[in-house]
Amino acid sequence: MKESIKENHTLYAVKAYLPKRQESIQIGKLGSFAFEKGYYVYVGSAKRNIRSRVNRHITVEKKQRWHLDYLRPYLKIEEIQTYSGEEGECQLFARLQEKNTGNIPVKGFGSSDCKCSAHLFYTSTESIL
Repeated sequence: MKESIKENHTLYAVKAYLPKRQESIQIGKLGSFAFEKGYYVYVGSAKRNIRSRVNRHITVEKKQRWHLDYLRPYLKIEEIQTYSGEEGECQLFARLQEKNTGNIPVKGFGSSDCKCSAHLFYTSTESIL
């Protein structure tokens, strides 16, 4: 796994690969969804201790708290990149999604505290952070 974490950053992106299609994964209260084989990028924020948040996302066995926790057991984490936070979490997500022509697989995934449609996108080609 490639990791670039700067302690003074407040935003992060997790790039992961889903090796095979999953017919049905329950994502908290959002419901049950199918996930295609391919690359997924999740964007999040941590106002303090970004390394702790990122390490939590890397861990597979844990209490399920965030939407990503439900999908995590099926994913192979490939890369983690942190960002300064100047552009904001929603803007970073939009920029990375556009750059990778990403599709939103689950409306509301990771975006319950903002007006974005999601903070997780899917792409069938290897994404770039």
